[in-house]
Amino acid sequence: MPAISQRGHEMPASPIRKLVPYADAAKKRGTKVYHLNIGQPDIVTPSAIMDAIKHTDIEVIEYSHSAGNESYRQKLTKYYGAFGVNVSANEIIITTGGSEAILFGFLACLNPGDEVIIPEPFYANYNGFAIAAGVKVVPVTSGIADGFALPPISAFEEKITPLTRAIVICNPNNPTGYLYGMEELESLKDIVVKHNLYLFSDEAYREFSYTGPLLSVMQMQGADDNLVVMDTISKRYSACGARLGALVTKNKAVLDAVMKFAQARLSPPTFAQIAGEAALDLPADYFATTKAEYQRRRDLLVSRLNAMPGVFCPNPGGAFYAMASLPIDDSDRFCQWLLESFEHEGATVMMAPATGFYASAGLGKQEVRLAYVLNLAALNKAMDCLEAALQVYPGRNA
Repeated sequence: MPAISQRGHEMPASPIRKLVPYADAAKKRGTKVYHLNIGQPDIVTPSAIMDAIKHTDIEVIEYSHSAGNESYRQKLTKYYGAFGVNVSANEIIITTGGSEAILFGFLACLNPGDEVIIPEPFYANYNGFAIAAGVKVVPVTSGIADGFALPPISAFEEKITPLTRAIVICNPNNPTGYLYGMEELESLKDIVVKHNLYLFSDEAYREFSYTGPLLSVMQMQGADDNLVVMDTISKRYSACGARLGALVTKNKAVLDAVMKFAQARLSPPTFAQIAGEAALDLPADYFATTKAEYQRRRDLLVSRLNAMPGVFCPNPGGAFYAMASLPIDDSDRFCQWLLESFEHEGATVMMAPATGFYASAGLGKQEVRLAYVLNLAALNKAMDCLEAALQVYPGRNA
């Protein structure tokens, strides 16, 4: 048979989704599975968004402009302007999810063989997007002991080579929940300006910042040509399946290049843009309510985890993820065992092994990522399952 491409062989399986067959099998056996493996909130999508889709009066589902509907981009300028990011509609390109924004950024700004520096652990799909673009990920390791704080700038400097083209961050961070402050962002800005690099900032969780103000790299001055934001409505409005994102930059050359890729895929989804416009009309207190709910979930999760013998979980400053170290031999084996061989009161818990969030071999074997996207009662039961599992797991470390 014809051969699979090298790219196809190198593309990693998602650590978030690779255990799905085991979860499906558990459910078929009648076991309840608490999904903490994926950032799929159970918070109801706002009715105003659903109503806008249901009551649209369009008669033909047409292509939009490749950059997205101008009416939507104009409304986004007001959204960004509300927290100090002044951009025009022409500096925003609407994408099919934040994923396409990341991929378009890589494709437009980086050549095959170029290097991007990313603090690890990082969102696992950055690896996939890098492979698709022929780009090498160079990790700078952060540690659980200090809550996954940004590594020293000297650690970034040491990784820069003639092939380095960009630094990638996610703020607030997925998978760690760490929230970069403005001082850290300014340090990164200085290094990309000094070395003529791009700073790609994935800001999917911007609204869910618990220990500091709502920030964007584009609030910084003096680096317009270096800064590229990747954004999405998925987490912000509990609308993951809408697949609507945006790439935002003041760099006209980047916008022109990204537009070519946007034209090649024709246009972003019509109904998602209708949903996105409606979302921007939500009342101002929408985020206050959802943010408070996530904080309650975070507090419960972190408290329960740190009360378990041998478990450590730093308190996340944002997003809705936490990384925890467990007294286990291997996180991949443990997470599969939970689904194949364990249940507590008819239920088990599904988590993401942390190995898939590191580029450095051997890291993350005693860590897992948990998404606190379930209601408090479900979270409590999931923690009951985890606590019981750790007491009987055959590969438990003393």
